[in-house]
Amino acid sequence: MPPLVRPFLALLAAALTAPAAAVPAETASPASPYRTLAALEARVAAIGFRLTTANAGWCPEKQAQYGWIWGDPRLYGADRRGEALAAYGAAAFDLPFLAAVAPGSPAAEAGLRTGETITAVDDAAILVPADADDPFARITALETRMAATPLDAATIVSNAATRFALHPVAGCASDFRVEARDTESGAADGRLVLISAGLAAFAADDDELAAAVAHELAHNILRHRERLDAAGVDRGLFQNFGRSARLFRQTEVEADRLSVWLMRGAGYDPKTAIRFWERFGTRNGPVLIQPGTHPRWGDRVKSFEQEIAAIEAADAAGRPLHPPLIDAPPPLE
Repeated sequence: MPPLVRPFLALLAAALTAPAAAVPAETASPASPYRTLAALEARVAAIGFRLTTANAGWCPEKQAQYGWIWGDPRLYGADRRGEALAAYGAAAFDLPFLAAVAPGSPAAEAGLRTGETITAVDDAAILVPADADDPFARITALETRMAATPLDAATIVSNAATRFALHPVAGCASDFRVEARDTESGAADGRLVLISAGLAAFAADDDELAAAVAHELAHNILRHRERLDAAGVDRGLFQNFGRSARLFRQTEVEADRLSVWLMRGAGYDPKTAIRFWERFGTRNGPVLIQPGTHPRWGDRVKSFEQEIAAIEAADAAGRPLHPPLIDAPPPLE
């Protein structure tokens, strides 16, 4: 199970505020790293929306899904803000904006686009939360508020000139972000799925990226953070040893197993998970010391193969797909 989300968010803010004197602050060039980040966010938004909504019938906890990823000018230093906002087509206001909009989502159907600056939700102005020093504070508040919207209620979001009526759809309970790091990593904290830019770029295509996103989403669906906390695992120096390592490893295996069902349910090829994780597991050459919290890549592939065989057997028999882990995940003890 990945570490706490807050350090990842601090690293994201630090990465985006790093100086780059060679790039004009007013515009984003085609080679701008913000254009690359925006393109990766668009991919993750589309994949996340598809995975959560297509599999909503399996998820014990659901939330309103709109098909977007939020951005905020406060994430960028003053010397990079103009370049960053230009990459998204966002106005130079100190207000949250849409960093990505998934095709076919409620946000897209309402006419919202990437870069749209949002001034109010349900006619209530967007305010800076008490934790104003956190550049993600407004995004977190918006995500939490929108996720709690009743599915039978329309939500009104406004820009300076237009009110947009959105009708959310049910999806598995998770929001999505892309963190601006070259390291290939993912995280899930029960509410958020975070995919690093490095991991998204490593994926050869959207099916491979769906394998990574589905793995992290599976952690949230199976309530791994909550269950690990209840089991009293050590998240510090000794997490790689003994009982804590064994329980972390169990949750990783469970997330692998469920991920291919989520891929199949959303119309992605689950066999792509094997290709992705084989490439991921061998990307730096032979692993001499395997962390105790994660299974070896070869064992992960075996888990995928077993679950894919179960999916294919259900398909051949004409049975509805239903991942067994959803109803009765094994206890963490």
